[in-house]
Amino acid sequence: MRLMEEVRARLRFRHYAYATEKSYCYWIKRFILFHNRRHPKEMGAAEIVGFLSYIAEHENVSASTQNQALCGIIFLYRHVLNIELGDLGEFSFAKKIKRLPTVLSRSEIKSVISNLSGTHHTIAMLLYGAGLRQMEALRLRITDVSFDRRELLVRNGKGGKDRITVLPAACIEPMKQEIEQSRRLFEKDMTNGFDYIYLPDALNRKFVNAGKEFRWRYVFSSRSTSKDPRSKRIGRHHLHKKGIQRAVSVAAKSAGLDKYITCHTFRHSFATHLLESGYDIRTVQELLGHANVQTTMIYTHVLNRGACGVVSPADEVLGV
Repeated sequence: MRLMEEVRARLRFRHYAYATEKSYCYWIKRFILFHNRRHPKEMGAAEIVGFLSYIAEHENVSASTQNQALCGIIFLYRHVLNIELGDLGEFSFAKKIKRLPTVLSRSEIKSVISNLSGTHHTIAMLLYGAGLRQMEALRLRITDVSFDRRELLVRNGKGGKDRITVLPAACIEPMKQEIEQSRRLFEKDMTNGFDYIYLPDALNRKFVNAGKEFRWRYVFSSRSTSKDPRSKRIGRHHLHKKGIQRAVSVAAKSAGLDKYITCHTFRHSFATHLLESGYDIRTVQELLGHANVQTTMIYTHVLNRGACGVVSPADEVLGV
């Protein structure tokens, strides 16, 4: 237990996300239990390779999951135990398979979103209309929304980066309704004494009265209060991601689409449709927040122009 407490302390010292903290701790525990609770100091590269081999062969985990497990174990040895591991051979990092994203047509997007209602409808419109990741939409705060400039400020996105993206005109009225709902919940919390709001890093110390200021509240506030897993204080967080995930899955089935559709599918469709409309790839890169344009280039392979933009000779010969 003392070891895991030190792992958590080191992760928080280095400002790792809470989701990463949970993941790393999970794999470190799995690693220790796999080797009959031996202390990691008594083990090394051979035991790590044995564990990675087991989850790859017997649990058939994906390359990304295997890499995640390895990252957690490397963090334990490097930053907690101060031990540099030797060569792990083929298990240094598993090679990820590059897959093309699922992209919906405009009519399919409209069909899925029309099968959503209320807050889930608004979130889906943002995912598609602004190209947001699911958690970027859920973490939007009142202060991040500019109706006059029709902009959204995405704070602390993937890689810890901030960026500005477009606020679709179709989302303005639904967003205002969500903000009014959040205001009512805020006033209720002030009456009941729940003035805590989570802020990343040291901002809670810098803005000591943030919980009493409406601008720091989430646009999509949870309907119930909860305990912060780190500070243990009671406050109101944003909506849980599973709610919108389930709603999108049900909406896709109701629309009669036989594709694997997730919340991220809206973001893929946003990028592809912008390129189809003639926007340059650098603009799309900025809106998506990609560090490398090569990441954005993947959408050029799924444009609505056939494979690689080629017109099949069958269309010419057969007159289709």
